[in-house]
Amino acid sequence: MEVDIFKEIIVPVIGGLGVFMLGLEFMANGIQALSVNKMREWLAKMAGTPAKGVLAGTLITGIIQSSTAMTVMTVGLVNAGVIALRPAISVIMGANIGTTLGNGLIALPLGPLGLLFGGIFGLIYVFGKTDRVRNIALACLGFALIFYGLNLMTGGLKPLKDMPEVMSVLSSLDASTFPGVIACALIAALVTAMIHSSSATIGIVMGLGASGVLPWQTAIAFAIGADLGTTITSWMASLNLTKNAKRAAYAHIGFNFIGVTVVLLLFFPAIEVLKWGMGFFGGDPGTPVVVDGKETFPLVPVAVGIFSIVFNIFNVLILYPFVGAFERVLSRIGHSSEEDIEDYSVPRYLDRKLIDSFVSAVPAVEQETRRQLQAAALFLDIARDKPGVPKDPGEHHTATDLLGRDIRSYSAALFHEDMPREQLDLVASLIEEVDFTGSLSETLHQIARRVKRSEFSDPSRAFIDEALDRLDQSLTPLLFAGDAPEPRLPAGHSKVEPIESLRWRILERDRRVPAAEKGALLALLGSIERAEGMIKRIEDERASVDRATILSDAREGRAHSTAPDRARPEGEGEVALAT
Repeated sequence: MEVDIFKEIIVPVIGGLGVFMLGLEFMANGIQALSVNKMREWLAKMAGTPAKGVLAGTLITGIIQSSTAMTVMTVGLVNAGVIALRPAISVIMGANIGTTLGNGLIALPLGPLGLLFGGIFGLIYVFGKTDRVRNIALACLGFALIFYGLNLMTGGLKPLKDMPEVMSVLSSLDASTFPGVIACALIAALVTAMIHSSSATIGIVMGLGASGVLPWQTAIAFAIGADLGTTITSWMASLNLTKNAKRAAYAHIGFNFIGVTVVLLLFFPAIEVLKWGMGFFGGDPGTPVVVDGKETFPLVPVAVGIFSIVFNIFNVLILYPFVGAFERVLSRIGHSSEEDIEDYSVPRYLDRKLIDSFVSAVPAVEQETRRQLQAAALFLDIARDKPGVPKDPGEHHTATDLLGRDIRSYSAALFHEDMPREQLDLVASLIEEVDFTGSLSETLHQIARRVKRSEFSDPSRAFIDEALDRLDQSLTPLLFAGDAPEPRLPAGHSKVEPIESLRWRILERDRRVPAAEKGALLALLGSIERAEGMIKRIEDERASVDRATILSDAREGRAHSTAPDRARPEGEGEVALAT
């Protein structure tokens, strides 16, 4: 009987693949809309050690069902400095296990029910009144469409068995020889790289195997290659990110490449083990079952799903002991002297173990806030093009902003209902100082960015150097409060010219300054004036609370029921709102 290629093959295969991938997208979008922010926060907290990283990667990927999304999320968190490289490597290991849980679910014979449940959840999504209901319905709709799409593909692929031309091509991909196994894996890797979804490739392979087009061993070989192809997405996501983010993507590539290589070498012994194991799940995957007069192989998807799960768990087990070696090797890739610069995105003093000890946590916050101020002062060195400082003002601003958020979050956790008023006042003062320091950092970032992006003549550059020196003079007392001052400038910079005098020098007295540059210089002076205002706000905030006395009282167990209202400089509320 002649096969209608368009109607019986092209339509159901392309339609089924589209429905399958749409289901993956719907399910991922629905689940991520419900909890992706919580997942990201939980991942950032959880991935502190390699073991926790593997667990976090497995659980979160098992929930959102996208190792690609998980890996891209991890690369983004590394780029932001939230996660270090070492735990990121273990998270990616766990992501490979998590995504196979979905492959196991896909193997369940629920295809005929997919359309029914897709319709039910589709109606719930359309008529849902709240975002939560709609997102749950969207996730369930996606899950149902995955099975329906797989069912369509399986039906559309069955007629290929009756086409000698197709079968002759596919027979050349037989995995009965080692070269054939490698060829199958490389083809699957290429397909996965093009469609950016290992789950979609696994779904296609399951359909081909269930319809009898591919022998089940060949389907297993294709499933191995899917793990290699999925690394392309994380690599693409890291192209314009930091070196550590790129290294996290390289970790994904290296981990999968090593794992695939090991499993390919052990392919034939693994197939024998899988044959034995399939005895617990129904028998030989190569045994056909006649449905509507046609042979089908319903155990092939089960075999592919089981192999995929065991394969990825096996990879983690053999490579987990080498996480440290991975990190050392990856850290050498693209290493430069810039990487020896301190990373200000990660807190140094905020120990969560101290959070319940007021007398220990407050000094930690003060130290970290001073470090935040040191990071802000580096913008002046960036503007001067000094060696040994961050080159990109934008990246450094991102780091200082992340540090400020961590300090605020840590400080807010110090509040307790039964705290004496003076301790409440001290914590509030710490948070406000962090806020003012963040505003100062933002202003200094704008100064550095303006200086870096514009070309100035030598006379204009002389004015800029004077203005930057002026800020250094103002910052020194803050940076070294309580210690012997260590000026950031050489001797001979003790005199500070009034800013109004600088302004008039630019406008009329110095004829050497080109007229075209006067506007940029005046804007720069305006930013410097705002920075000086924020420096004064920080000084006033530190003076508004007797922190040493409050800490001493707390250390000795003394607490007062009341405390005098803080003396605030006039207009403080307006400034705080403005920042």
